Amino acid sequence: MRGKKSLVMAAFLLALIPFPLRAAEKETPVPASEAALQATAEPDYRIGPGDQLSIEVWKDKDLARLVTVLPDGKVAYPMVGEVVAAGKTVAQLQKEIEGKLSLYVKDAVITVEVRQVNSLQIYVLGHVKTPGRSIMTSNIDVLQALAIAGGPDQFAKVSRIKIFRREGGKTVIIPFDYDDVIAGKKPELNILLRRGDVVVVP
Repeated sequence: MRGKKSLVMAAFLLALIPFPLRAAEKETPVPASEAALQATAEPDYRIGPGDQLSIEVWKDKDLARLVTVLPDGKVAYPMVGEVVAAGKTVAQLQKEIEGKLSLYVKDAVITVEVRQVNSLQIYVLGHVKTPGRSIMTSNIDVLQALAIAGGPDQFAKVSRIKIFRREGGKTVIIPFDYDDVIAGKKPELNILLRRGDVVVVP
């Protein structure tokens, strides 16, 4: 009888094992390294308010203009009027102006260049020595942004740093472990920042 009871009990316990395992699989969070890798894909640069643009027409120096994108995202250009530049790539804006100008200038060939980037702003908040806003003149990563802010202070929980990023109307939170990155354990977490990113050091 004892042997039968032991077999029944063993079978009962074995039947229970798969359920917690499956539950654990569902609750396992996405690794921080995977989230970081997903965040490193850099799209083409999109023009923003404050950026300075050079617009030229081939063989027509009179139509050359140096314009600044207004806070509402627009620029004004002769014969074309106001055009929304913010949110567009250089190629998209160039094509739009070229299409509108071709109504007045035959075979117009437009060149648009970003002369000065003023809209790439990021924010570093929390336990850093000089929190606030920074204007990027080039792509910078998280470590560089923290260095610009003076680095974490003595009270910072550096393993719990987060980057808040707006994507498609939603906020994506990207974890960043300062100690792991500077130790060389997880260099992939040191992602390039994008316009409007907020780095929070708790």
